[in-house]
Amino acid sequence: MTDLIYMLTKDDVTIPNSLEVVDEIMDTNLRYIGFKDPQEGGLPADKYKPLMAKLRETDMEIFIEVVSESEELNLRSAKLAVDLGVDYLIGGTFIDSSMEAIKGTEIGFFPYIGKIVGHPCILEGSIEEIAEEGKMVKTKGITGINLLAYRREPASEVPLLIQEVQKAVGLPLIIAGSINSFERIEKMKELGVWTFTIGGAIQDGIFVPGGTIKENINAVLEVLK
Repeated sequence: MTDLIYMLTKDDVTIPNSLEVVDEIMDTNLRYIGFKDPQEGGLPADKYKPLMAKLRETDMEIFIEVVSESEELNLRSAKLAVDLGVDYLIGGTFIDSSMEAIKGTEIGFFPYIGKIVGHPCILEGSIEEIAEEGKMVKTKGITGINLLAYRREPASEVPLLIQEVQKAVGLPLIIAGSINSFERIEKMKELGVWTFTIGGAIQDGIFVPGGTIKENINAVLEVLK
């Protein structure tokens, strides 16, 4: 069953009021929640442990997504994932060093594939190149793939991209970024992806204009029933 990972993020940065937002959404039916690695302008680094403590009061599984571009910062975020005790490390492109950092833990790892550029992240590369990279990365023993399908142009190729990666990899897929309409949510269900992330579109009230974050989350979850 396709499900939502609600990200406490906007523009690829963890929102500074994450603790307050978690209080608001405690009684939703969310199963999965996440945030980005520390970035300038986002949640202060010393607030990540209090955020984790609050999230551990819920039954939700917790994700941290790496959007930093350097290997040094990728490794820092992988070590933070271990220190915080998250359930999943997703994103990042430095696979070997990240896997070494989480070795011996039960943290699931879903790296990016394809050429990742900029911040917010953009995906580049042909469908064939991305699928072929997925085959190679699978051999490293990863849990699944974090695919920036809607961060690649043209958007009309998203279904084919997802299907080709599914065929090539045969592992769970997280579709991350720019899922900002009910139509795209329905497409995720149709394609049978494991999960997808939404952050900014929920913070901005795209699904229930004028509604609260909680109301927007519930609107997304209603589509997924």
